[in-house]
Amino acid sequence: MEIIIGVADMKVSNDSEAVLITYSLGSCIGLGIYDSIEKVGGLLHYMLPESSLDTVKAKNNPCMFADTGIPLLFKEAYKLGAKKHSIKTIVVGGSQILDQKGFFNIGERNFTALRKMFWRNNMMISYQHVGGNVNRTIKLEIKSGQAWLKISGSGYQRI
Repeated sequence: MEIIIGVADMKVSNDSEAVLITYSLGSCIGLGIYDSIEKVGGLLHYMLPESSLDTVKAKNNPCMFADTGIPLLFKEAYKLGAKKHSIKTIVVGGSQILDQKGFFNIGERNFTALRKMFWRNNMMISYQHVGGNVNRTIKLEIKSGQAWLKISGSGYQRI
């Protein structure tokens, strides 16, 4: 059963039938996490690096921002039994789609925000496919932890 994660959204699951999927990751970041021991996974699709850009939106939708969405993703996975030491992470997106000249650098800033947060919390990125100027889609199967990446113009590839 596919569970679609929209823009500024997140889902966490321990349902072995679930496949989490998020589409059209341009400058946004898709962060997938998976604990292979507890069979718990989650997927976050965030748009912007810092909630201070709009604190009202951050309060109403913390998944819109890296600094509020990432901690929420991990907390929700921990509630289902995931353990920090056994979580693998997948980071996809961070492109320069609508900002070809790099004026705003939203994609790069989104990825930098994640890296800083991971560094402060002693987390490693297990797999990343970021930057460039392509859209990406990511799928995460809860039963196995298997993930697939689709880059615009190509089919899915296992990662």
